[in-house]
Amino acid sequence: MSGNTFGKLFTVTSFGESHGPAIGCIVDGCPPNMALSEADIQGDLDLRKPGTSRHTTQRREPDQVQILSGVFEGKTTGTPIA
Repeated sequence: MSGNTFGKLFTVTSFGESHGPAIGCIVDGCPPNMALSEADIQGDLDLRKPGTSRHTTQRREPDQVQILSGVFEGKTTGTPIA
């Protein structure tokens, strides 16, 4: 899986496939007590949304950020964020 991991200070490992149930990533190296919410990420995810340009696929896919671990009560815990 080394081809799916990038970075030195923060490492990002992607998982999933285009037509599977989900595509996600794990971010490792984030210090504890940083404010982070799904809304902080959603705006950037919306920028790559398909169907917003004639040069991209016209499929409509409801991409929605969901933080599964590594954040508690709006603050990072210091563990990997998924």
